[in-house]
Amino acid sequence: MSTPRDEARLAVVSRQPRSFDVPRLADGHRAPVSSFFGRHVLDLIKLRERMPRETFNALISTLRHGSPLTKDIAETVASVAKEWAVAHGATHFTHWFQPMTGLTAEKHDSFIDLNVQTMGELRVIEKFSGSQLWQSEPDASSFPSGGMRSTFEARGYTAWDPSSPMFLVESANGRTLCIPSAYISYHGHSLDHKTPLLRSIESISKHSVAFLKLLGDVDVKQVIATLGVEQEYFLVDRTHNALRADLMLSERTLVGAISPRHQQFEDHYFGTIPPRVIAFMEEMEFELYRLGIPVRTRHNEVAPMQFEMAPVFEDVNLGIDHNVLAMDVARRVALRHDFVCLFHEKPFAGINGSGKHCNWSMMTDRGENLLEPGKTPHQNLRFLAFIAVCLKAVHDHAVALRWSVSGANNDLRLGANEAPPAILSVFVGQQLTEVLERMIAGEAAKDPEHFVLESGVAKLPALAKDNTDRNRTSPFAFTGNKFEFRAVGSSANCAVPMSILNAAASTALAEMTARLKKKLDAKPGHRDQCVAELLREVFQETAAVRFEGNGYSEEWKQEAARRGLPNLVDTPAALAAVREPANHRFLVDSGTFSELEVESRFNVAMERYLKQVELEAETLIEVVSTQVIPAGERQLALTGSAVQAMAGLGGNAKAARASDTRLQQIAEALSRVIEGVNELRAALTEAHGTHDEAKVCEALGRKVRPKMDDVRGAADRLEMLVDDALWPLPKYREMLFVK
Repeated sequence: MSTPRDEARLAVVSRQPRSFDVPRLADGHRAPVSSFFGRHVLDLIKLRERMPRETFNALISTLRHGSPLTKDIAETVASVAKEWAVAHGATHFTHWFQPMTGLTAEKHDSFIDLNVQTMGELRVIEKFSGSQLWQSEPDASSFPSGGMRSTFEARGYTAWDPSSPMFLVESANGRTLCIPSAYISYHGHSLDHKTPLLRSIESISKHSVAFLKLLGDVDVKQVIATLGVEQEYFLVDRTHNALRADLMLSERTLVGAISPRHQQFEDHYFGTIPPRVIAFMEEMEFELYRLGIPVRTRHNEVAPMQFEMAPVFEDVNLGIDHNVLAMDVARRVALRHDFVCLFHEKPFAGINGSGKHCNWSMMTDRGENLLEPGKTPHQNLRFLAFIAVCLKAVHDHAVALRWSVSGANNDLRLGANEAPPAILSVFVGQQLTEVLERMIAGEAAKDPEHFVLESGVAKLPALAKDNTDRNRTSPFAFTGNKFEFRAVGSSANCAVPMSILNAAASTALAEMTARLKKKLDAKPGHRDQCVAELLREVFQETAAVRFEGNGYSEEWKQEAARRGLPNLVDTPAALAAVREPANHRFLVDSGTFSELEVESRFNVAMERYLKQVELEAETLIEVVSTQVIPAGERQLALTGSAVQAMAGLGGNAKAARASDTRLQQIAEALSRVIEGVNELRAALTEAHGTHDEAKVCEALGRKVRPKMDDVRGAADRLEMLVDDALWPLPKYREMLFVK
């Protein structure tokens, strides 16, 4: 008699790659991406074609210079948006926003309105006004607010973000116009991730422009933070997923012995993409291209059934909207291919987890990357100045940056062998380190552009070397013309760490601008000398945060402690540290958050951690009690019968002793599982012995999670003793290798 696990195995091996309707040329070949890229996006090109010139120019002035957005502009854009959306089959519109749930949210309204005709006859017409575009009012009572308002205060507003283009989302029977929006309470407090991000973008631009003017770049009017997100994820067949309550409820395996084969042969990374997976990727990319998301890279990651996608660099606000949207698209398209797309940071214990590497930089309105060495002494001095800004940002605000990437899921990944440690440090590379050390010592600094790597082959010319090697153990690494914030978790909304990073950088810029101005006032006419003096001071002040070695090593933990760097090992520790006013005051001073909004984020983070760990613990208890223990009991009974039968037959004494030993091993493993579940229940009860949520979170992290690890270890040992036919849960080898 076949089991659900047997049926799942058969279903998976019989699946074939799924095709989809892709645009084709007249000769039958697939149409180039350029022919349909952005087809479902109401971008500036489409708006310019459809709007009066003066109104369009006014919209551009709003986007580039912050000019007030008038109702006339909104009415015109709304009219164009409705005509364009309806022409493409849309029947509804929604303000698409990002509340503090970690997901996106939307409330759909139809375009229809009633038009009263003669004789009282009612007709329906499509209508969309500027006020409808400008603002909507979803019920705010059920979204996290962190205590900013009472449950009965239900009013909340979504406000159109004109800096991110509207787009169409396709469903089985129609399309919906999505309007990227901020989300605020009745009293004007931010209830979302986008609003603080937009504030931080304004702050970093303002302070960068002021700093650049002192450096001599007087014609820069705006500085834009840019972002490229490397998104890692796992794919699991949906049939296997349905048989695992832990995957369904918590998106990670809470039990499961690691397969004899996992990632030890290093053959999956950059290997041939499995046929079903490449079919999924192709359809996902098609959907993303139509939404104007410039995804460029796809490949196998290190762990089996782990993959990555990465886009071209964009403005940070648009890049974050695109990343959140890409995650939604990936989940939706994966189901069409009988996969479940997992963005959890550690869905499988024992193999690599997933991150979201945020490649961040700053660019002027002239298109100059401020973190890229130039060809002139001034450009290189400016480059070093902004390197100093970034070092100071991480050095001064490491606690807040660590908090920005915290969470119950990412705690399982940070500090492991595939992810950066919980200690915030910066890697800049050997050559740049040499430049900085020379400046600190007052020596002549070699132009970074002139460092070369000799190939060692006489017939080849010297190769211009990237300014850094790559250090995968660093949470914040310079990679040539950008910093890679590697500590961000794969399920996170990058608006959170990017808001904190922007605020930290703008705070560093403000302080360095004031210090440079003071030096220039004391030494007029000696700008470069004053800049060099400031950089020497900042490089020396921030030397502790620079680290070029192995961030995973125990030696680094000891060295970091000696340097005075915080080592916040988990979310409760990060929350406790960041609540100190000295560690978060810059978020208020930079205008990124109000004091009330900062406190609300702490409360939301605490509540989310508490709920996540509790969910996992309760799910583990259920899975072990209803599936693992019964399987062990069946095996115990089966083996016990075999031992009795062998003893009754008077068989080989050696074989009898071996069978008896096996019986004892099963009994001991089963007993340990049962004891572990009881201890876990007791730990959960003890954790809730106080009404102080901070103490509950600490107890969950320090006591409950270790007990969960104990239960898992015991269950995994039992799995290795139970007859494969009796084990009810899909195993690692089936989920990761049956494709």
